[in-house]
Amino acid sequence: MSDHSAVPAAGQARELHAFIAGLPKAELHVHHVGSASPRIVSELAARHSDSTVPTDPEALVDYFSFTDFAHFIDVYLSVVDLIRTPEDVRLLTYEVARDMARQQVRYAELTITPFSSTRRGIDERAFMDAIEDARKAAEADFGTVLRWCFDIPGEAGLESAAETVRMATDDRLRPEGLVSFGLGGPEIGVPRPQFKPYFDRAIAAGLHSVPHAGETTGPETVWDALNDLRAERIGHGTSSAQDPKLLAHLAEHGIALEVCPTSNIATRAVRTLDEHPIKEFTRAGVLVTINSDDPPMFGTDLNNEYAVAARLLDLDERGVADLAKNAVAASFLDAAGKARINDEIDTYTTAWLAP
Repeated sequence: MSDHSAVPAAGQARELHAFIAGLPKAELHVHHVGSASPRIVSELAARHSDSTVPTDPEALVDYFSFTDFAHFIDVYLSVVDLIRTPEDVRLLTYEVARDMARQQVRYAELTITPFSSTRRGIDERAFMDAIEDARKAAEADFGTVLRWCFDIPGEAGLESAAETVRMATDDRLRPEGLVSFGLGGPEIGVPRPQFKPYFDRAIAAGLHSVPHAGETTGPETVWDALNDLRAERIGHGTSSAQDPKLLAHLAEHGIALEVCPTSNIATRAVRTLDEHPIKEFTRAGVLVTINSDDPPMFGTDLNNEYAVAARLLDLDERGVADLAKNAVAASFLDAAGKARINDEIDTYTTAWLAP
């Protein structure tokens, strides 16, 4: 984490926003369906007229106002229900990459929950073909490299875990872009240790472990993710700040936190931005990455999340650039890919700051 800091005046803040907008970035915690823009959600809702999701993009703003995490999950699943055909899957994936490219995202590990689509009747082979076709087209058309994290929807129980790991490890199904294995959904009432056998299988097949933990529960859930699921990164990890020993462990072992500030406020995981524990994380030496989670649902995007983090951490341009490098370092991109994006970040920052 950088020690570059500044408290920007209004003009400087505008300059910093402009710097962030052009900064090459990587994103590690962003959900497939949760990244659907209002335009895409409304188009899918219009295709499937039996849905309760509004077809008016403006009405979606109110629809995406959440009372708590449980309400967020209900709304999220209603949008998941709009993804009913391989064509829907392909459209969503390609358009998400387009939106990322507009924000200068060079590389993203997109969290995908295949069980939510295959249980709704999409053929699993057709699902894999759709995301891979979109991935290759997006890289060719936009230059944005996508990789997949297959995610267990915790609310669907162990059946979903068994199906997700089967799809992730079957050589006839496993997509070329798959790099990691995750666990999402509610944490309350969904203990992490029960998923150990499924993570063991995924890790044995060469996948990285990146479960959500400590978003709406205490630090003990993060410990469970580390000890039972062998987590290499932690999704959110918000409550880690409550446990100094946990922070020291994360820092010592280089286990990054995938921090999503606006998401944490929208789901009421944190009361206000000023109370967000990101400062405690960085003071403890934890590797912090900045992410948007479900950006249209939370009225944000990755650029805005960087601006929020810059304010909370009092960062100048070099500090923000170092934050962008954190995501590259914590990614599962190969060494050459990491070096390429880091070089882009350095070149861009040097040019921006040149007199």
